[in-house]
Parts: sequence; C-alpha cells; structure tokens
Amino acid sequence: MLDSTTAVILAAGQGTRMKSALPKVLHAVAGRPLVHYPVRAALEAGCGEVVVVVGHGREQLEAYLAQAFGATGAGEGRVKTALQREQRGTGDAARAGLDGVRASSERVLLFYGDVPMLEARDVAAVAKALDDDPAAAIAMATCTTDEPFGYGRVIRDGVGQIVEIREQRDLKTDAERAIKEWNPGIYAASVSFLKEALASLSPNNAQGEYYLTDIVSFAAKRGQRVIGVPSRPEVMDGVNDRAQLALSDRAMCERLLAKHRVAGVTIRDGARVEDSVTIDKDAIVESFAVLRGRTRVGAGAIVDVGCVLTNAEIGEGVALKPYSVVTDAVVRARAQIGPFSHLRPESDVGEEAHIGNFVETKKTKLDRGAKANHLAYLGDGFVGEGANVGAGTIFCNYDGFQKHVTRIGKGAFIGSDSQLVAPVTIGDGAYVATGTTVTKDVPADALAIGRAKQENKEGYAARLRGRLEAMKEAAKKA
Repeated sequence: MLDSTTAVILAAGQGTRMKSALPKVLHAVAGRPLVHYPVRAALEAGCGEVVVVVGHGREQLEAYLAQAFGATGAGEGRVKTALQREQRGTGDAARAGLDGVRASSERVLLFYGDVPMLEARDVAAVAKALDDDPAAAIAMATCTTDEPFGYGRVIRDGVGQIVEIREQRDLKTDAERAIKEWNPGIYAASVSFLKEALASLSPNNAQGEYYLTDIVSFAAKRGQRVIGVPSRPEVMDGVNDRAQLALSDRAMCERLLAKHRVAGVTIRDGARVEDSVTIDKDAIVESFAVLRGRTRVGAGAIVDVGCVLTNAEIGEGVALKPYSVVTDAVVRARAQIGPFSHLRPESDVGEEAHIGNFVETKKTKLDRGAKANHLAYLGDGFVGEGANVGAGTIFCNYDGFQKHVTRIGKGAFIGSDSQLVAPVTIGDGAYVATGTTVTKDVPADALAIGRAKQENKEGYAARLRGRLEAMKEAAKKA
C-alpha cells in the first residue's frame, strides 16, 4: 500500500546550531548529505512519492536532490520539492509539504531530513501500524530511553492512550520531565486528516511557532486514536550541531564497515569507507585507508595502509601500496600502484602496469604492462604496452598557455632523468638515452640522445679545491 503513500520530509530549517553558511541537511555523514538518507529510506520503503520541504538554502538543496534523485520542483518525478517561504515551525513546514502532495495519494508519512541513521524498515513500520488499525487517526513512532532530554515527551492518559506530545521547553512539572517515552518525529496519517489537523494549528507555545506535534492532541480531543509504534532509539537521533554530526558520522561508518565485512571484505580497524563506495568480495582494506565518492574496488584488490581513493575505479587483484592517492582515475586488473604514488584525474593505468614510488600522473593512459617505477611526472600522455619510463622522467606538458600531449609507443624505453617536451611522440621500440631532453619526435626503434659531451680534466680537482679554500680564507679575513 505504500505506493499510494507520499513521504513528506521536512528539511527547510537553517540549523543555526551548526554555525555554518551551509544548510544543515547538506552537511555530510559518511560522504552524503544528511538529507540523502531519509529520502533514500522513503524510496526503499516503497513510498510512491517523496516531497522534500525546502526553505533556507533552497537552491543548494534543490540542486543536490536533482543530482542525486532526479528531483524536480513541482514536476512529476518520484522525488520533488515544496517551498516553505518563512520558517514558522514544523507545523507550517508540514502544511507546505502537504500542498505538494499529488492528488492520488491517500496517506502521508511525515518525518525529518536530519535523521541519517533512519532506514526503510523504520518508516515502513509506522505506515504498517496504520494499515493494521485503519480506524486510528495517526500512527507515530515512539522511543523509550533513560535520558530523553531535548525531545518532546509522549503524554498518555489514565488508560494508556496517547493524548499529547509536549516539547521539552514546554514541560510543566517534574512528573512530565521524568517521562522516558519520547517522540522521534515519524507520523503516518491520511491526507484528509492531516489537512484538517494542520489547518487547526496555532502558535500557542514558548517559541510562537506552529508545532507539528499538536496534530496528536487535535486527534485525541476529537476522540480519535493515536497509535504509538515502538521504534529503535539508536537510529532516531537528529543532528543539530557539529558534535552530533560527528557521532552520526561515526555510527554510519561503523554500519557500513559491518555491511562490507559480512559481504566478504576484509577491512582493518581505522579504515574509513563512505556510503557510496562499492567493494567486491575478497578485497582487503588496511588501516587508515579512506575510500570516498563513487569509488569501486574489485575482487581481491589490496588497498594498503593510508591510501586515499576518491571516485576511483580499482580493478580485480590490484595492489595499492601504502600512502597512494587516486582521484577520479582508473586502475585496471592486477596493476601495482605505489607506495607514495599520486594518480590525478583522468589517469588510466592498464592491466599489470606499474606506477611506483613518488610517481605522479595526470590525464595519462598507460597500456598493459607499462611501467614508471620511480620519481616521475606523466601529464597529458599515452604510454604504450610494455614501455618503461625511467626514474626522474618528466612529461613537459605545459608551455604556460596550453597543455600538450606526449605519446610513447609499445616497448619503448625512456632512460632516467629524461625530459620529453610535448607535443612529442616516441615510436614503438625506441630508446631515449639517460639525461636526454627530447624536443622532436623519435622514430620507431631509433635511439635519441641529447646531452653535453663529457670531458675529463686530469688533476683539475686538486687545483679547484685549493682555489676554493683560498677564497674561503679570504672571506673570513674580510
């Protein structure tokens, strides 16, 4: 029945306690904005439509939702937004959201956009409770903990029926403050009931705001039943400041690590794997590695200590040695990278290729078995199958105005400390002698050598030392 349900997610607030120019719900947990997780939970629960109520930072939030979910303003997509023009409380935000609900929706699930640990089963359970008792006006999640400070308390009458939600700041007696059952803020109700209940709201509270929680007392005063659905308190905490953000981030990362480990991945303590990362079985991720963005790690790959991968595609059996950085780049099957390598955007390292110690690549493609094992910069280049690039080689790709391309053919050998001044092509099987500066194309199977002729002057070193020592003593006297 959830396909006829619209999830309305409240995400319009500024979040002043974050002390940030960024809207609160765009602060990241495990690599994704806070709001991503409630929207995903609603979709995975099977809601036919999701309406995200936006306000503060509207343009930024709408841009993210469009990128992540294809959300539109008032369009026909499964995710769309509704605008709360003034932030006048959660009840007013819910009204704005209800205005965006499609006419065919029969029921609404209402919850907040700053609860990242929420999962599909948590919101689906509230909707199911209303299915199981269609005579009830509202089903709402409730939690019970020893320390519910900060949350609205669930007020029940003498026979145990829920009659009110009273916010922390509006609690009147010690008995009310001692109540351990609290409201995490997930509600399910029919569209018709919500329209009537939200229209009845008034700002008669300490904040002068329209409280969404007042829909509970509205139902109770009319003799309608409100169902409490016992829920998992460990996933219900919202994020209001940077300290809570850090706690949520830690909890989410632990959840993700457990998921990968159960799926057959070895991940050592201290590694960080963000939500959008994919890891295939038998991969190993060592301590203090960080995997971010759209990174994918193939089966049997090893990501060693301290590696940082961002939007990286790592093939099967790849060995990433310690402290290598891979960003927006591809490393194909059984290649070896590092230690201390830096693969910058648009690098593409072929199968069984080697990128070694202190080698940096940028927008460069290496074919199968090519090697650059030591202290090199390869920018805007193509390195053919089986070619070898020696230590200290530089692709001189930038003339101060434009980038130019270096091409190295199959089986070519580039000697150490060579400078290849682009645009230039080294033919298949060619040999560039150590210390050569290449400024013109080298034909296939040719030898390029370009360095000053060596001269040995017998006995000159002793005379040179004497002259230098005399100059030093003269400088001291002066």
